[in-house]
Amino acid sequence: METLSQLLFPQVTMTPEDLEAKYPPRNLPEGAVVTRMAPSPTGFVHLGNLVQGLTAERMAHRTGGVLFLRVEDTDAKREVPGAVEVLIESLKHYGIAFDEGAAVNGDRGDYGPYRQRQRAEIYHVYAKLLVEKGMAYPCFCTEEELSAMRERQEANKETTGYYGHYALWRDRPMEDVKAALAAGKPWVLRFRSPGDSSRQFKFNDLVKGTLTVTENDVDHVLLKADGIPTYHFAHAVDDHLMRTTHVVRGDEWLPSLPFHIQLFQALGFKLPKYVHIGPLMKMDGASKRKLSKRKDPELALTYYQAEGFPVEAVYEYIMTLLNSNYEDWRRANPVADAADFPFSAKKLNPAGNLFDYAKLTDVSKNEIAKMPAQKVCALLTQWAQQYDPAFGAKLAADPAYVEAIFAIGRGGKKPRKDLATWKDAKEYMGFFYDEYLAAPEFDPKFPRETVAKVLARYLETGDPADDAAAWFDRIKAITEEIGFTTDMRAYKADPEAFPGTVADVSGFLRVAITGKTNSPDLYTVIRVLGWDRANGRVRAALERLK
Repeated sequence: METLSQLLFPQVTMTPEDLEAKYPPRNLPEGAVVTRMAPSPTGFVHLGNLVQGLTAERMAHRTGGVLFLRVEDTDAKREVPGAVEVLIESLKHYGIAFDEGAAVNGDRGDYGPYRQRQRAEIYHVYAKLLVEKGMAYPCFCTEEELSAMRERQEANKETTGYYGHYALWRDRPMEDVKAALAAGKPWVLRFRSPGDSSRQFKFNDLVKGTLTVTENDVDHVLLKADGIPTYHFAHAVDDHLMRTTHVVRGDEWLPSLPFHIQLFQALGFKLPKYVHIGPLMKMDGASKRKLSKRKDPELALTYYQAEGFPVEAVYEYIMTLLNSNYEDWRRANPVADAADFPFSAKKLNPAGNLFDYAKLTDVSKNEIAKMPAQKVCALLTQWAQQYDPAFGAKLAADPAYVEAIFAIGRGGKKPRKDLATWKDAKEYMGFFYDEYLAAPEFDPKFPRETVAKVLARYLETGDPADDAAAWFDRIKAITEEIGFTTDMRAYKADPEAFPGTVADVSGFLRVAITGKTNSPDLYTVIRVLGWDRANGRVRAALERLK
């Protein structure tokens, strides 16, 4: 076969030994995981990328290992310009940093290039090796011949593919091969599969457990007619030379596993451990289905940025999906760094996870509630400047004011949990800005004259020097003056005995000052707004009632 390998690859002078020397085993601690993300640059970065990326990142960095980014751009037709940069920035946004690999400003690391189209010479070395070993051969079939073959197989209800008597060039005489090459016919390089589809073997996956796998008997393409490898061939060569110990990928790759195992064996490479992750699913009526790019906007990572979910919330939520014991650990370690969690790939759900938007929202409320006011101000302003520029400009104009707003009810054992996303912020605290203040609408069950009297008495008796207790004493005094009660127990025992309570009186003031029936502590709101500004709103509401 050496003659054939020279005919096919006369330009290849490097040897596998040269490459082994160039890419030696990594000097890492015992048990260190070397893994990668290896996306195609299609431009769509989805939640599954984050799940796989976070799994790979935790496995690598928990063990003192390496996470690298390799761009699998062998399919030029699917490549979207700028997609690599979008992917890198998106994953970086969610806290996934690569130790080496493809980067926005060029590759970084000693095991590159990290873009497959730049590694063609490397693949040709191993393609030549497989031809020399009799494990690969050129195929000169035309597209028309392959289409006709597929039609015959479908008509006969046979498995489609290039195998058995359909593998027309598998055992062709050397004379035919030389003649085709001399005629300049285009060719692809195919793998000579040693498999038999009637045989099965056992395989252990770190997530799925022990699997029964059917051998591959198809002579798949290794190199396309332009000399660029298929994903299957390229990934085997790359994972070996980059010294990958664990392959983290979606379980849609399981059907290709038998072929991949054959490739590693034929090349003489040690097989990495595989971590096949189940799909993300959602409830659709009473049944589950996979999240769909076409149907489900929440599959795209850009969705979470646009909706205003903080990075910390998405990260925490994904961790609860990956390891079921994460929530218990977080409750026991409320302020610990998530990196301290003893992550285990073996605790991944083999069947995949159910995406629960309500749970993500709860996680997000908790995360925002834990943030100091300064951080809330910074992250909200950054989000608003991109997605609500007018609001963002307001926030950026006076950060100290925004921090004072978000300091209300923050901290302590039971902080307020008003925000699930940054998108909720304007509705929650917009009333602190006059242009976002809603017109007051008082509960119609109370006479307008009663509400007006409360507002007027508040303006007459208020004192800017009052502390919270004195301020509330004045509210209680007004309550009793108009015949309402300050005794909530008595009111609950006999509601018909009183026209209203001190809570109703406070409610009138709340609506007048904030335009809302629900707000943070009203006394503190007044202090943040300023006494004169708050009273100005009360006067305006009183005028509307006249």
